[in-house]
Amino acid sequence: MKKLAISIGDINGIGLEIALRSHELIKEFCIPIYCINKNMLTWGAAWLGLDVPYDFTCKECGDVFDIKPGISNKEAGQLSYDSFTTAITLAQKKEVEGIVTLPINKESWSKAGIKYKGHTDALSDLLDSNAIMMLGCEEMFTILYTHHIPLKSVSETLDTHKLKKFLIKIYESLHVDKIAVLGFNPHAGDGGVIGDEDFVIKKAIKKANKKLDKKVFIGPLVPDTAFTKANREKYKYFACMYHDQGLIPLKALYFDESINVSLDAGIIRTSVDHGTAFDIAYEDAHPSCKSYINAIQEAVKLSLRK
Repeated sequence: MKKLAISIGDINGIGLEIALRSHELIKEFCIPIYCINKNMLTWGAAWLGLDVPYDFTCKECGDVFDIKPGISNKEAGQLSYDSFTTAITLAQKKEVEGIVTLPINKESWSKAGIKYKGHTDALSDLLDSNAIMMLGCEEMFTILYTHHIPLKSVSETLDTHKLKKFLIKIYESLHVDKIAVLGFNPHAGDGGVIGDEDFVIKKAIKKANKKLDKKVFIGPLVPDTAFTKANREKYKYFACMYHDQGLIPLKALYFDESINVSLDAGIIRTSVDHGTAFDIAYEDAHPSCKSYINAIQEAVKLSLRK
């Protein structure tokens, strides 16, 4: 059975509760190693009124401090980052086959002085890779060309060579023969009437297909109709130019079950596709564990393909 390192996420959020409540189930798929020190684990479980399972194996990391449910602070930010980097180290040392991350709070990372905006850009820097963010579920996946950058900056990143490289990396990671690519402007530019960025995308698609010697990438699709039922029946994978272009339709359709997968990161990494839910943390709200369980199962699948 495959070993997976579990990054516990922000201790002031719902991550620990999800990990504790899901432990018995995920043991059916993997051997989990939880990256958290036992003091914080014990205190968090006590806050939740839950027992720590006897076989809840921990990799000690991070400092000890007071848990403050639903609060963003530097202590929780630092612990979540330490948990994440500990999981990465375990994967690099081949002590686990992959990592699964529970949700962090970006404000807490900032308060802790951590320079990264999220897991994906941290992975890219720490592993000297160019990790691609893919989110979705069995019904549909969206793949993001840009991640956590201001919307006004997206058009500046649209470059034929970079887009071609991005598309080729998607194919090399997935080996899927039909991938839809979204345009950038309304109506995919209407032939240049509404901006010329879509000409760049079209050129990148053509060059990527030529490189692969087959028509893998289709588009640019008009963004406002890209995710119609008819298109979702034709395509499972959608390459999107910016964060909300892919995440709004995905979360509207499959919020509870979607996951995050880092492609071309150097290690296997999957994650839940939701946040820390500070508003319900430690409130006996029984948050949904479906995304986490799907992330565990996807990490196992990916490790079996290696």
